[in-house]
Amino acid sequence: MSLSRRRLLTGSAAVGAALTVPSLAANAVAGVVRRDLPRLPSGVATGDVTPHSAVLWSRTDRPARMVVELSSHGRFDRAIRLRGPVTGPNADYTAQLPLRGLRAGQRYDFRIGFEDDRGRLGELTDGHFQTPGPRRPVSFVWTGDTAGQGWGINPDRGGMTAYRTMHRTEPDFFLHSGDNIYADGPIQAEVKLADGTIWRNVVTEEVSKVAETLNEYRGRYRYNLLDENVRAMNAEVPIVSQWDDHETTNNWYPGEILTDARYTEKRVDVLAARARQAFGEYLPIDHTAGRNRIYRKVSYGPLLDVFCLDMRTYREKNPSPTAGATPILGAEQAEWLVREVSRSRATWKVIASDMPIGLLVPDGTEIEGVANGLGGSPGGRETEIAWVLTQFKRQQVRNAVWLTADVHYCAAHHYDPSRAAYTEFDPFWELVAGPINAGTFGPNQLDPTFGPRVEFVRGAEYANQPPSDGRQFFGHVRIDPYSKVFQASLRDMAGSVLWQKDLRPSA
Repeated sequence: MSLSRRRLLTGSAAVGAALTVPSLAANAVAGVVRRDLPRLPSGVATGDVTPHSAVLWSRTDRPARMVVELSSHGRFDRAIRLRGPVTGPNADYTAQLPLRGLRAGQRYDFRIGFEDDRGRLGELTDGHFQTPGPRRPVSFVWTGDTAGQGWGINPDRGGMTAYRTMHRTEPDFFLHSGDNIYADGPIQAEVKLADGTIWRNVVTEEVSKVAETLNEYRGRYRYNLLDENVRAMNAEVPIVSQWDDHETTNNWYPGEILTDARYTEKRVDVLAARARQAFGEYLPIDHTAGRNRIYRKVSYGPLLDVFCLDMRTYREKNPSPTAGATPILGAEQAEWLVREVSRSRATWKVIASDMPIGLLVPDGTEIEGVANGLGGSPGGRETEIAWVLTQFKRQQVRNAVWLTADVHYCAAHHYDPSRAAYTEFDPFWELVAGPINAGTFGPNQLDPTFGPRVEFVRGAEYANQPPSDGRQFFGHVRIDPYSKVFQASLRDMAGSVLWQKDLRPSA
C-alpha cells in the first residue's frame, strides 16, 4: 500500500476531508471479544521501519481481510483506513501490510483488526511506531536466541521477562540477530534445575518435538507469541529480523542430509524451505524493493544504516579447520555488502551479523562459524570476511560496527591490524549479546587472525545455565543526533549495565 505524505496526517484540512469512514472501534463491540468474529491470538507487530516506510503485521484465526487504521496524533476518529490483504490457511492466517510515504520523525499509532467474509470486524489491537528523523536520537536493542535448550515460557516466573526489560528501555527498534525460534529443540512441561526446583514450561503440540512439517515450524513462532512480554514489545517496538541455524535445524548448511534419528525428513533443503516460509510469514520484513531475501539494508536516517546479513542460506558445507577458501556469505551477498556499505552516507554502519567473526564455533570436527581457530593467514570462511574487511579499508568506510549473537553470552571485542596475522583492514568493534530466553554458555575461544582483544566478557557459570539464574544478555545503543556518539552497552535481564563504551565517529 503506497501512501502520499499529504494523506498521512500532516494536519491539513485535506486530511480530514479524505477520512469519511467511522473508526474501526465504532464498528466493534466495546469490551467484548466475540468468538464468532475474527480474533488476534498473536498480537500485532511492525518491522523494517525507515524514515518513510514500515511493515505492519498481525495474525487472525480464520479467513479474513486485514484492516488498519493509521494516525499520527493518537486520534483514531481522524485516522486513515487501510484495507490490507485477505489471509487464510495458506499463510497460517498471517497478514502483512507495507506502508510507503510516511513522514520522517513522526510517531504513528495504528489499530489492526480483521473482517470476515460478511464484512464484520472482530477483535482490535493497538500499537505504535516512530519513524527516524534528522534531529532525533536513535536507540535500539539487539540480542538473539529465544526459547532454546528447552527453556520456554514459564508462567511461574512471568514468562520471557527479558523482553519486558528490553521494552522498558523504550528503543526505536529491536534487532533480533537470529535464532528467533529453536525448531530443533523440544520443550518439555518440566525441567529439573540444579538446585532441585522445577522449571515449568507452557507446552504446545508443535514444540514437543523437532519441527519438520510447515505447521510445526509455524507452531514455533506461534508459541513465542503466546508470551505477553513478547506481544507487548512487538506492539510498540519495530523488529529488524535475521535468521541463523535454529530457525531450521542445528548447524545446517544447504545440501546437508541429516543423520539425526529424531527426523523422518532427512533432507535439510526441504526443511529449510519450510522454515523459510514460516520465517517470512511470522516476521515483518520489507520485500517491496524487489527480491525475497533476508539480507538487506534498513536505513534509519542520517545517523544509522543497518546491514542485515544472511550467513546461512549461501554457505557451503561446514569445512575442516584446515580447509581453503569456503563461502559463508556467497559472492553476490559479499559484493552487495561492500557496495552498499561503501555507498552509505549514514554516520554509523551497523553490520548485523548472525554469527561472530572471531569466536570459534565448532561443529564436531568441522567449523560452524567463521573462525577456524588456527590463527595465521585467513582460511576457510575467514577468507571471505577478510575480503570484505579489506574492501571496507580500500573504500574508506568509516564507523562500521559489527553486532552479533549466536554464542549465548555477551562480550565486547576490539579488532586491530597491529595485533593481527592479517593486516589489510581498519580497526573495528564486534559486540556480542544473547541469549534472551535460552541456555547460557561460553565464553568461546577467540581466533587471533584479525587481531581481536577481549574488552569485556560475561558468560555462564556452567553449560546451559537456565534463564532463572539471570545470565541473559542484550545490547543497547544510543546515537546522539548532535555529537553523533555511538553509546553501546551490554546489559543483563534486569537491565543492569555490565559494560559501556562511547564510540566517537571518524570523519
